Amino acid sequence: MIDVEAFVRDGFVKLEQAVPRGIADAARDLLWKQIGLSPHRPESWTQPVVWAADLTGEGPFGQLARSARLASALDQLCGQSGWLPRNALGHIPIRFPVSPPADDRGWHIDLNTPVSADAWAVSGRPHTMLVLTLLSAVGPDDAPTRIRAGSHRDVAKVLGEESVDFMESGPLVDDASTGRPEVTATGLPGDMYLVHPFTVHAADVHRGATPRFMAQGPIVLTQPLRPQSPSALARVWHE
Repeated sequence: MIDVEAFVRDGFVKLEQAVPRGIADAARDLLWKQIGLSPHRPESWTQPVVWAADLTGEGPFGQLARSARLASALDQLCGQSGWLPRNALGHIPIRFPVSPPADDRGWHIDLNTPVSADAWAVSGRPHTMLVLTLLSAVGPDDAPTRIRAGSHRDVAKVLGEESVDFMESGPLVDDASTGRPEVTATGLPGDMYLVHPFTVHAADVHRGATPRFMAQGPIVLTQPLRPQSPSALARVWHE
């Protein structure tokens, strides 16, 4: 069980050990092979961010994506039959302790609404929510995702039903949520963060020594989220 009231209040909730840590460790080992780098050769880490992807959902990636604890938590937030199961974790940015850092740390919410067969935008009637999956231990210095707690309420007020271009939406949601307390998504391999589609978040500088592995994947809702939707996600408009 997760704390649904904390999710409604803050716009996110942490799901500890959605799978045993060893499964996340195994996934990370496969990602090292995918990107052709080594955890034992830091001299080869030359880029601040390397993107990988779980394209197949096989092995430990499938175990993470199909976690029974994750499914139970999504049932609580989205309602049973309110979300579509995934077989993959999605895109995986690997952040390295390299200077200068990547220039990608702006406050934003993710693309959440399809506008064509191959294009997405941001809107106030989202089709997705976000799951962050930690595949390495992440402390406060290890480039944890920054989250503005409670910002989903601000964004709900400023977004209409029309779609907004992603680049235009960044300044809009940043301004709307300025002053909200900042929380960092720290934890252990196998932990997950379930994030409201309106919750404002951003990347951080890597100040530590160990590369950070984290997947960020959308959970597709069976119906676009609206104020009358019968789920905890919709309470953003009512409380």
